[in-house]
This record gives sequence, structure tokens and C-alpha cells, in this order.
Amino acid sequence: MDTLQPNRKVALAFFAHPDDAEFLCAGTLIRLSDAGWEVHIATATAGDCGTMTLPAEEISAIRRQEASSAAKLINATYHCLEEFDVQVVFDKATNRKTIDLFRRIAPSVVFTHPRYDYMIDHEQVHQLARSAAFSYSIPNASSFPLVEGSQVPWLYYCDAMEGIDPYTGNPIRPPVCVDTTAEMQRKIEMLACHASQREWLREHHGMDEYIEAMKRHSSIRGQQHGVEHAEAFALHAGHPFPQADLLGQLLGRE
Repeated sequence: MDTLQPNRKVALAFFAHPDDAEFLCAGTLIRLSDAGWEVHIATATAGDCGTMTLPAEEISAIRRQEASSAAKLINATYHCLEEFDVQVVFDKATNRKTIDLFRRIAPSVVFTHPRYDYMIDHEQVHQLARSAAFSYSIPNASSFPLVEGSQVPWLYYCDAMEGIDPYTGNPIRPPVCVDTTAEMQRKIEMLACHASQREWLREHHGMDEYIEAMKRHSSIRGQQHGVEHAEAFALHAGHPFPQADLLGQLLGRE
């Protein structure tokens, strides 16, 4: 499957929590949306632990609305599997829910967390995404109807937090890079929709620069490739996934 002609112009960003996509790949999603792609943003959880003060149900409702508002800025659709923060696991039930989600959306390009990241929820979602990407187009893998044009998608892994391998402390440099300089202001607007998280990060992480941290990392990736801002990815290279860089063809190799 080395063809660079996707069956469907549908992109899915599947992450653990609301605001993960805005940090990691919103600029690329904006470029795909502007190019006429149908874009979906999905999370395993609604972010029920993303607060120091509110009940789980209340913060979840707030964060679902924030995620939906951010997605609407780029004409995308938001979905949530309704799992719980710090309890995301790769098990039979959650794997089934993920495959069913992919089956309904039928993406030809998927973005998700890398294999190794700072939080276990991210690593579990990585496995869920890899499983669903491989299997959603198998006729008997889901009871939902098989959408015409369903295929094993291009699977891109986003940056680890701060571009660091959490098991070694070594910096990583994913090989695929997309110039998101022109999209930075819209990416900021998407991230700013997640207003509840500024206070949470300040109190729990000691971090009071929600948007500045995102800008700083995108600037680092941009400098590595001669542009102002960029997002970096690794393309899954295992059989039977497409192994030629679709983003490079569509959005230009940096």
C-alpha cells in the first residue's frame, strides 16, 4: 500500500484528552481542513481529572464543550469514548469502542500519541489507535456498516511531550515535519478554547504558560527545518500500513 492516493479525504486525530490534538497536530489539521479534508478530533476521555476543585461530572462537561468549540473553529467534529482519566487501558471493551469509532469515521489518515510518552493514558491510546487503524476496515471487525473506501490508513505518531523520550531523557526528532507557521494564530485560538486547563496546569504541573509552551516547542521544531513553526511526526512503517509520506506530498516536505 505505497500509493499516495487515499480512498477518502478523511483525517482523524485520536488522543487521550481534550487539548492533546491542539498541542500536537492542530496546525496540520488546519491545513488538511483548508485543503478540503473532512477532519475529526476524538479523545478517549472527557478530561475528568483536569481540575483541582470541580467534581468529575462538571469538569467533564466543561471540557467536552471546550473540545467541541475548538473543533468547530476548523469545521471539524469532536468525539469522546467516555473513558476516565488515569484509567485508560487497552482491554477488550475499550478496543471494541475504538474500532467502532474508527469504523464510523473511516479515516484514511490517523494522528495519535507516540509509543513512549510522559503519561500512561497516552501510551494506552497509542495502542488503541494502532489496533483500530489496522482492523477497522476488516469486514468482521465491527458490527457497524463498512464505509465504502475504508482502508488501512496512514498512521502518524505525534511528538512526545517536550520532544523527550521519558524513559531515557534523550531528545527525539521525528522525521516528518509540517510547516505550520501560517496556521499558528488559528492553532492558538483552538488551544485557547481549553480555558479550564490553564488553571489546572498551573496548580498541578507548576506551569503557567499554556499557550507559550506550545509555541516554544513548535518554534524548536520549526528551527530544525528552516521555518518559524512546525509540527513533527513519525509515520508507522509496519505492514500493511502505507509507508510513503502522504503529509509530505500533500503539505510539502520541510
